[in-house]
Amino acid sequence: MTELISTPSTVAEGPTFGLTKFLDPLRVPPVIRPHSWWHQDELTVTMVRTAVRLHSQLPPTAVWAYDGHFPGPTIEVRAGHRLRVSWTNEIEGKIPLVAVRAPLASAPQDSPGFRAPDGSLPEGVQLVDGVSDLPSWTVVHLHGALTGGGNDGWAHNAVLKEASQLTEYPNRQQATTLWYHDHAMAITRFTVHAGLAGMYLIRDEEEAALDLPSGEHEVPLVIADRNLDTDAAGALTGQLLYKVPYLTTPTGQVLHLPFTGPFTTVNGVIWPHLDVEARWYRFRLVNASNARTYQLRLLDDETGEPLDDAVRQIGTDGGLLPAPATLPADGLVVAPAERADLLVDFSRLRGRRVRLTNVHPTAAPEPSVMQFRVEDRDRHDRFRLPAKLSTSYVRLHHGTTVPEDHDHVFVALVPPGTAGEGHPQLWELHEITDPGRVPTELPAAGIIQLTDPHTGRVRTFERVASLFDDTTSLFIDHGRWAVWNFIHLGGPAHPMHVHLSQFQALDRTEYPRDAATGNVTGFDVATGGTTAPLPPPGPGRPLDPRDEGWKDTYLVGPGEWLTIAGHFAGATGNFMYHCHILDHEDEGMMRPFVVMPAEAARFHIHRFGGGHHHGEAAHDTRSHGGNAL
Repeated sequence: MTELISTPSTVAEGPTFGLTKFLDPLRVPPVIRPHSWWHQDELTVTMVRTAVRLHSQLPPTAVWAYDGHFPGPTIEVRAGHRLRVSWTNEIEGKIPLVAVRAPLASAPQDSPGFRAPDGSLPEGVQLVDGVSDLPSWTVVHLHGALTGGGNDGWAHNAVLKEASQLTEYPNRQQATTLWYHDHAMAITRFTVHAGLAGMYLIRDEEEAALDLPSGEHEVPLVIADRNLDTDAAGALTGQLLYKVPYLTTPTGQVLHLPFTGPFTTVNGVIWPHLDVEARWYRFRLVNASNARTYQLRLLDDETGEPLDDAVRQIGTDGGLLPAPATLPADGLVVAPAERADLLVDFSRLRGRRVRLTNVHPTAAPEPSVMQFRVEDRDRHDRFRLPAKLSTSYVRLHHGTTVPEDHDHVFVALVPPGTAGEGHPQLWELHEITDPGRVPTELPAAGIIQLTDPHTGRVRTFERVASLFDDTTSLFIDHGRWAVWNFIHLGGPAHPMHVHLSQFQALDRTEYPRDAATGNVTGFDVATGGTTAPLPPPGPGRPLDPRDEGWKDTYLVGPGEWLTIAGHFAGATGNFMYHCHILDHEDEGMMRPFVVMPAEAARFHIHRFGGGHHHGEAAHDTRSHGGNAL
């Protein structure tokens, strides 16, 4: 490869805290293919404590890792081939990270270290009590998998050292990019941060027929940000640092923000590079960050010229798109837990050094993600970008591909500070159908009134649950379709993930917001309810090809009303839905739901009915969750 002449870069640069960008090559996790010639259908994946180098200029970093790899090995299976995995916990010792809270004004979260030079804690900085005592208590969730509740990674079903979690994955779904990660109740933000994440690929004949780039030309990209501690001299130690900021409002309320860090890792390497041939490559990308959203662009590393036109997106969380899609003009937004299946034509970029960078407003001080170094020669590449991808894809629409007889789920996302709570909250809503129970004075705590955009009718909803251990109120009959309504009343954007099913977005609409607070106009934070019926929402940002693809995680912005549709078939049991900002999930933004056969559900006595078919034996019919719009 011809060396490039160094010229001044016009790409935005930020502090690197003594580390050289693009110094280290990208590591590619090993691949496990259980369904090979000996027809193995069982695996044991062992979690251990190990040490890795996040950068060659750093000391080793202690992590928890699947089979000793950070990220874990890529598991590759065939669609329809059952796989049983024994996730075995052999992790020694306590969690290998330091967790602190620091005032946002005096100790920015996107800077390493937290101690004064003499080792003392500066004013306002506090160690997070109890984190250093956490044992290895783990439970694996295969994110995006259609599998039974007993295999899904129920958060309370974590196991301690010298125990195993036994799971079965039917893999009865189309070719797609899944990922696995820890999901232990209340501590997921720490266990995933410590290293427990990896990629899982499903292959099928539809994908194989496309003859996409493969082998060394198909590369996983597991992107995650991290922070590191420093010693008394200010040098990076390699010790993982979980530093979260807090601020105090004028009313004295303390608000904690989620973790983000100054160092971007790809496959466990800080700002790596990858030498590539001048041909098409396929990249399987997952945002495994705790909270950071990326807005990715491909730029010439010297001139800053946008090169996004060399990229095509061919798949989303749940599988292939019907046709290749160009990147949005302002970059590809990938929220925590979202995946993107990308093709890049490096033959158009011969001899260049190309930077993948994050242009999101909340990007780290150094926005670079990684660098591609493209050889300066011609390659014979037989691959040609197909005009069509998934021939099995069907676009969902109300009343046609989504049958008229379906359930509706309503969830409100409410801002920090609501009714005195310092964290954003998730409210499960049920409609009040008895006029005598509708409050006569508003605002009332936990009461949301809105105007149905289809009928103009005012509907009153009450909060029936918020925390995970509140009464289960959502029950869906196996085999039914459900439309989920996420109504974001203010606060940060939330990547909402629903287990078990894959979805398509039906609509994004938007409410007016208060210019000062950013909250939906008409929502009273002090009381926690609407002051009057919200008007019908107006047009929101249009759906893009990513929204129309199959997905299990959706970024919902403040003021948005997002509706998504999914089919709850193929498995039953207890499942979860939650915000995939892991701090939010652990701080209460997670709720359970139950899928069970309709024939059994008719005999199930419970407080709330989740669908239209509330059973004959369920005599307590005080609320129904399945009121269709």
